[in-house]
Amino acid sequence: MSRTAIITGGGRGIGAAIAGRLSSDGMKVAVLDMGPTEATVAEIKSAGGEAIGLEADVSDEVSVQSAVEQVAEKLGPPTVLINNAGILRDNLLFKMSYEEFQKVLSVHLGGAFLMAKAVQSYMVEEKYGRIVSMSSTSALGNRGQTNYSAAKAGIQGMTKTWAIELGKFGVTANAIAPGLIETEMTRATAERMGVGYEEFVAAAAKQIPVARTGRPEDIAHTASFLASEGAGFVSGQVIYVAGGPRD
Repeated sequence: MSRTAIITGGGRGIGAAIAGRLSSDGMKVAVLDMGPTEATVAEIKSAGGEAIGLEADVSDEVSVQSAVEQVAEKLGPPTVLINNAGILRDNLLFKMSYEEFQKVLSVHLGGAFLMAKAVQSYMVEEKYGRIVSMSSTSALGNRGQTNYSAAKAGIQGMTKTWAIELGKFGVTANAIAPGLIETEMTRATAERMGVGYEEFVAAAAKQIPVARTGRPEDIAHTASFLASEGAGFVSGQVIYVAGGPRD
């Protein structure tokens, strides 16, 4: 049976890698993003997969509901959700505005909530569902990321709650907490810190037990397992994909 998966923030980076991987796993894929989705969709189709791209603001309830309804109509009931959409508004506490704080929470935390709420009815009806949300090692605290850290820690709490509430309906909920993954957001972090990108990556790799930084494909592999039928007894977990142990 071909499942339908929704990947938010699927236009590039980690989201695009996950979309491609789930397609190769045999799923129909809906790529949601505020930015372009054409490249991700085209790559999936060129490999023989089925995909659509939709513009959606995950922090807006009307936009989310409309997008999910379109996915259900065009691809079938969405029973796999990857909450990946996110933004950065890094700043030290004394410089961070309340608007910067709230905006990050509304996209990461609010977006995951709205998406999960919108798809859970389809999952309950199908008696099958996989919700995988992106947390981060920043959930443990990270300089300049009060907003981001709060959002990513919140995702872990929501994930465990969904696992408890939805488990009896055949729905699992898990979170992935990436360490340093080489994406455009990583470049933005290096730029914020005033460090050259290559220097930033090299310095980070020295602190990682496996002696390298992560790639989007590393996260896609983990998401593939958690989204699979074989992961039906794994729920309420936070998996740190960071090249080493994290507390």
